[in-house]
Amino acid sequence: MLTGSKLRMTKQRQLILEELSKVTSHPTADDMYQVLRKKMPRISLGTVYRNLEILYENGIIQKLDVGGTQKRFDANIIPHYHIRCTICGRVADIHIEPHMELETEAKKVTDFDIIQHRVEFLGICPQCKKRQS
Repeated sequence: MLTGSKLRMTKQRQLILEELSKVTSHPTADDMYQVLRKKMPRISLGTVYRNLEILYENGIIQKLDVGGTQKRFDANIIPHYHIRCTICGRVADIHIEPHMELETEAKKVTDFDIIQHRVEFLGICPQCKKRQS
């Protein structure tokens, strides 16, 4: 979702992007706030939310709407799939090649203009599986 305008990279945005790029846990805005305030104590939760949305709207990060939970964010904007634990809600990347032919098939059966697709796999993570045993 690039807006075409040049985004000014503020200190807050740069820090958010740096910290988000360090993790693959797909943190929520609240998770990011907890990390960021250790490095920038005066940053507010509202600033974190607002800047995550701005980074998303400018195509710099991904926003994941998974399973009706809080929105999560991902610095990896290359098309890829995710898996979510149905017990604890953990979200992880699943390393398989995206199947772009799904978009071709969808175009055949709808009058929508397909712009992208997302696949979310559901499962039980190793930690929850261990707890169940």
